[in-house]
Amino acid sequence: MLRTKPVPIAEDPQASPRAVIGLGAAIALIIGVVVGAGIFKAPAMVAGMTGSAPLMFAAWALGGLMSLVGALCYAELGTAYASAGGDYHFLHRAYGRSVSFLFAWARFSVIATGSIALLGFVFGDYANQLLPLGASGPAYYAAAAIVVLSWLNIRSVRAGTTAQAWLTGIEVGGLLLIVFAALALVGDGAAAPPAVAAGAPPASFGLAMVFVLLTYGGWNEAAYLGAELKDARRNMVRALVVSLLAITALYLLVTWAYWKGLGLAGMRRSDAIAADLLRVAFGPAGAAIISAIVATASVTSINATIIVGARSSYAAGRDWPALSLLGKWDERRGTPVNALRIQCAAALVLVLAGAWTGSGFKSMVEFTAPVFWLFFLLSGVSLFVLRAREPDTPRPFKVPLFPLLPLLFCAMCAYMLWASLSYVHNQSLGGWNAAWIGVAVLLVGCVLLLFMRRGRPA
Repeated sequence: MLRTKPVPIAEDPQASPRAVIGLGAAIALIIGVVVGAGIFKAPAMVAGMTGSAPLMFAAWALGGLMSLVGALCYAELGTAYASAGGDYHFLHRAYGRSVSFLFAWARFSVIATGSIALLGFVFGDYANQLLPLGASGPAYYAAAAIVVLSWLNIRSVRAGTTAQAWLTGIEVGGLLLIVFAALALVGDGAAAPPAVAAGAPPASFGLAMVFVLLTYGGWNEAAYLGAELKDARRNMVRALVVSLLAITALYLLVTWAYWKGLGLAGMRRSDAIAADLLRVAFGPAGAAIISAIVATASVTSINATIIVGARSSYAAGRDWPALSLLGKWDERRGTPVNALRIQCAAALVLVLAGAWTGSGFKSMVEFTAPVFWLFFLLSGVSLFVLRAREPDTPRPFKVPLFPLLPLLFCAMCAYMLWASLSYVHNQSLGGWNAAWIGVAVLLVGCVLLLFMRRGRPA
């Protein structure tokens, strides 16, 4: 049931976020969150599901367009309700403290912290190929990356965003190297013919879009920069639009490179599409090159997720007395230091769990996708709720073609929620239906909420 009035969110003028992040740093952070290991895996699956080159490219272009529509919705929310809490803040204003707490719990327990640990293992797997440390090497590398990057961000917001800018530049350079490899093959006349092999599987454009949109996922994290972005009223829109246009162009270029280098049939058969392309272009050295590129992409995403992940925990700490430790902002460093430290500790615990359970941990994180899409859908609906409830709130940017574009965004989120539920319902983990994992996360959050509500609002 919707509340008639939002509960005020506590602000401490003595120690709160300041506008210190520039447009370039925001763009680098968004690109870093979005462009992860997915672009090295998803194109092979999308090629198989679409069944033809035109449909394959159309899927990636449509994914960019749909993400841009969502970004316009978030640009309105982020400029009208600028806050370090991002989605948490929108959900709080639209639905009240309980819904926003459940979101913060899901984000801390799995969505953000789990992603950091999982990305740490992706980095560890590839780093261990470059410099082997034995069977436990991936876990050592994962833990080291999380500790070092958390330390950088605890040190200061400038240190974290500067590292992000450099990492994003290296990551984009690595992806452009894949494009260069295809160009080299075309120049040598060695590129595979872009033809569909006989007996190709039937096209499944809808399922392909699920993997495309997952690969574009993460742009919404820009909302967590609302209180720290310089000239947020203009730069929030610019950061989202510029970064998504750049990401779309990059994804189309990389997909073209795979297609020209391996052909559609080769893409579909490949289990390591980027490695196969670079192996064709550069020989055995290609395997080492792709390991370095994927490792860099993973570290870039870890750092970006650390930055934005701690912001939602900080926002929850401002609202709930029992979590007040998380709600401390270090004005000198410009960071929520306690939230960053606790997030680092939680991620390290998950790394330990991942080393113990193996692939089961990866599955657990993936099977909570319905929880993410549920809250993403609620954030989209909050645009309608807040426009109706708070019509006088200044909105420096308004979504064009309202309500058509927000409805389109909500429909996309609803489809992804349905698709992710359909996927996990057919999976199992430890003999249990995977759909119960997301339910368990929310149920634990509900139990915690019962205890939390004994306190008074901060």
